[in-house]
Formats: sequence, structure tokens, C-alpha cells
Amino acid sequence: MKRPLIPFINTIRDFLPLKEDFFLYRRPISFGLFFLIIVDFLQLAIPIVIKKVVDDLTYNRTTGTSLLYYALAILAIALGIAVLRYFWRFFVIGTSRRIEERLRNRLFRHLQSLDLSFYQRTKTGDIMARSINDITAVRMATGMGLVSFVDGFIMGVSAICLMIYISPFLAFISLIPSPFIIFFVRRFTRRMSSGFDSVQSAFSDLTERVRESFTGIRVIKAFSREPWEIRKVDEQGKVYVSENIKVAKTMALFFPMMLLFNNLGMALVIWLGGRQTILGQITTGDFVAFISYLNLLTWPMMAMGWVTNLFQRGAASMRRISRLLDEKPEITAPTVSSDVVRLRGEIEFRDLTFRYPEKPDYALKNISLRIEKGQTVSFVGRVASGKTTLLLTVPRILDVLPGMLMLDGKDIRALPLKDLRRGIGFVTQDAMIFSDTIRNNLLLGRDGIPEESLFEALKTARLHEEVMALENGIDTVLGERGITLSGGQRQRLTIARAIISNPPVLIMDDSLSMVDTRTEEDILNAVLSIRKDSTNIIVSHRLTTISRADIIAVFERGELVESGDYNAIMNNPQFIRLYKQQALAQALNMDG
Repeated sequence: MKRPLIPFINTIRDFLPLKEDFFLYRRPISFGLFFLIIVDFLQLAIPIVIKKVVDDLTYNRTTGTSLLYYALAILAIALGIAVLRYFWRFFVIGTSRRIEERLRNRLFRHLQSLDLSFYQRTKTGDIMARSINDITAVRMATGMGLVSFVDGFIMGVSAICLMIYISPFLAFISLIPSPFIIFFVRRFTRRMSSGFDSVQSAFSDLTERVRESFTGIRVIKAFSREPWEIRKVDEQGKVYVSENIKVAKTMALFFPMMLLFNNLGMALVIWLGGRQTILGQITTGDFVAFISYLNLLTWPMMAMGWVTNLFQRGAASMRRISRLLDEKPEITAPTVSSDVVRLRGEIEFRDLTFRYPEKPDYALKNISLRIEKGQTVSFVGRVASGKTTLLLTVPRILDVLPGMLMLDGKDIRALPLKDLRRGIGFVTQDAMIFSDTIRNNLLLGRDGIPEESLFEALKTARLHEEVMALENGIDTVLGERGITLSGGQRQRLTIARAIISNPPVLIMDDSLSMVDTRTEEDILNAVLSIRKDSTNIIVSHRLTTISRADIIAVFERGELVESGDYNAIMNNPQFIRLYKQQALAQALNMDG
């Protein structure tokens, strides 16, 4: 599908989200541009010195001393250009790096505030591309793009003014191609802008494809599907190359066309300006200086294309970043006093109903259940019966309507998110381990937790001896996603992470599925013994775990079909089937 052409003026508007950053760094930017303008004027002074040298030589007015002065003047100008060029690069390019840093941090903070639903509908590769490639393009536009624009404008206008001063007629002749240049610049810049949008989108798709390939490398190798995966990445790479070639074709036409029109003006000046010099209408020095200024005008012509390239690419990237920044979190914290809310652990579900966006069926239907402080509750049910969905509503990872979920007698939506989630220890099905030390995986940046608590949590999760057996103990660096640990070790590490602060509410969502029954029973005995007065919600398919609960809640197709203690629930047919399956599994495990 052909993308609409984007006017150049819109590319400037796309950078408006950075106005606060430019205002913050207005002084270094101003210093840098001031030094840049001085450099431009020094460059414009060199042809004036050359003009005087040529006229003196032509009319035999020069001496050895005067030539030395001219040489020293050019040397001094060159030295000044070198020194000031360092300063404008330090201020402007350095500032562009700081703007890049602020934009990246701002984007990352915003991404951290977005809800689970955003990440479910957005590809990780797309987020990565915008966080890296697009931000780099914005930095180039705010750095070299700004420099090229100011430099080209000052140099171009000044050179034209000096050319008019030397010979208005020749200046008019040399600028004849300008209307054609303006026309083609407008056409090509719009085409490049739409092209860069396509390039960045293709890069996002390619990044996501490569990410999936690396993440799923075990599955790919297990099924020997390397050629198939290579072919998919190759196809996506061809799309990315194709979009880049389209932009390259536009730029391949743009830059030569700028040089063509500029050299056309040069040809007219040499033809007509040479005649004026022969006729004595202008001096030889004037003619040489005019040619020098016309050559200096080549850079502004080229800068026009360079600036257009950088601005269009940066604007396309800024639009993509802005679309992320415009995303609003659906789950927001209420405006409350600064007093910290401390949870007790009383949970009540009141006719709780929930449906995922764009899903026709309800994931949860009319769930009503009350959990008192200090109770241990076991959620039982088949896969996709709604257990995990219900658990995700407790820390408001998923949001429900007002009045459906009460915590300590208060609507959960009225509680500050930080206090709510700080009071809940959540052990998810997916044992997420970060590429860091075991210590940092336990702490997750939390302060004020003593060293003894780390070791006690590891002991409770029955992981202490295994950790201490490692070369660096608790400071051992784990591989990506904890790949250096077994599945059971990863699960036990996440349990230790959740209980380390002894939260009022602990949620364990089938978090011991990768350990044997005896180890699970041992861990649960240790966890529940230290949490006698705290609320625990456990999802498990093992009878030994279920039987320890004060309340057993049986789920089927998003509905709570039965709840009660172990003795009462044994009359439920579904629970009896589960009991028989688990009894058989335990018997087989004992025989093994």
C-alpha cells in the first residue's frame, strides 16, 4: 500500500515533544550555535584574503612581506576555525547525546507505567526498535541535523550576499536554478519522509523476528527447524532491504540533482564571469572570490539534502516514539494522602466478572469468595478455568469494575498501587529470572532487607545449600532468564523472592510444578509455618498441597463451582476425579 506523502512542515511539528529538552539545554545549544556561526564567518573571510592576494599579484603590488601577512592571516583563520569547531561540536553534539538520554529514560519510564494489555498487543521487537534505532535517528536529527541546518542557512545566505556585493549580475545568473531546486526539494522530502516510516516499521518487524528466533532456540533445535527459521528471518530481512532501497533510490536522485543544478550555475558564472573579467568589468580577484563563494554554496546545497534526510528520518522515528508516549495506562492509582497503606490480608470477591478485550467469552463470571486474614486458600481447576486470571486481579495487573474486589474492606481501586503491590508476594507460573546475581534477583532493588533474611528465604525455599555450593554463592551471576539453573531451582528462587519481605498476602500460581511431590510438601510446610497469620493463595494440582488449605475453591470455565474445606469439598465430582488422578501420580512417583 502506498503511504501518503508527508509535508516537510509536519516534520518540524513532530519534534515538539522535545521542546522541554531544548529549553533545558538552551545555553549549551546557544553557545554551540554561536561558535558555529563564527566558524562560518571565518570561512567566508578566506576568499576575501585570496581576492586581495590575486589582485595584488595581478597588478604587481605585492611584496614578500605582504605575502607573508596574507599567509599568516589564512593560518590564523584556519586555527580559529579548528578551535571553534571543537567547541561547537562539544556543545551541540554533546547536548544531542543528553537529549537522547533523557528521551530514552522518559520512554522507558513510560513503558514501565503501561499495563499488561499494552504488552499483549505490542510486539517486543517493535518496542526494542523504537527504544534503540528510532531514538538514535532522533539524536542525529537534533545533533547533526540542527548543525547542518544552521550551518547551511548561515553559509548560504552570507555567500549569496557577498556574491551580490561582488557582482549582482553574476549572482543572479548563478541563482537561476534555485526555483527548480526548491521544487524538487519539496517533492523529494515528502517522499523520503513516507519512505522512512516504512523503513522503521520494517526494522521493527525484523527485530521481533530475530528476537523470537533467539528466545525459542531450544524449540527450534529440538525440532531441527533451523532452515525454516533462517528462511523466515531472510524473508523479513528482504522486506527491510527493499524498503531501504526505495529510500536509497530517492536519495540517489536527490543528491546528484542538487550537484547538477549547482554546477549548472558554476558553468554560467565561468562563461559570463570570465567575459566580464576580460573586459575589465570585475577584477581577477573578484572573479576568483566569486568562484570561491559559489563553491562554498555547494555545501548549503548539499546540506539541504543532508538536513532533509536527517530531519525526515528523525521525524518518522519521533512519530513512532510519540505513539508510544501517547499510550495511557488503563490502571491508575487514586489520589490519596501520603500515608502508607498497610494491608492486613482480607480479600473478598463480589460477583467478580471479567472479559479480556476483543474476546467474546468471559474469562470470569460472578465469582464470589471471601478470604479472611491468615487463611490459606487453594484454587483448583483445569487449565484455562480462570484461576490465573482471578489471581492477576488481586495486585491489579488486570483491572475489574468498582466494588467487585475488596481488600481489607476497601475497594481495591481506592488503594495506592505501590502500597497494594508492595503488600503482595506474587509467584507466577513463569519463573522469571533476570541476568544478574542471585542476590539481586532476590532483592529486586528493595532496600532495608538484612542479609539474614536472604538466607532464611533461601532455606525456606529449600535452595540454600544449592546456592552456597556455587562458586560465588549468593553473588553468583545467572545466565539469561536464569538458564544456568534448572526449572525447579528457578521456581524455588522466585518463591524465596516473594517471601523475603513476608508480605501480608502471598500468591503462588502453580509455582512448584517442576519439583517432586516430596520437595513441594517440604517447601509448603516451611512457607506456611512462617506465615501462620498471613493470607496465602495457592494454585496447585497436587493433592498434598490442596489438603493443607483452609478453603478449597474449585473453578470450571471461569466460574466458581464449589468452595469449602477439604472434607466438605470431597463430595464434588470434579474434585474426586482430581483426587484419583493425584493419588495415581503419587503412587507412580513412590514406585519410581
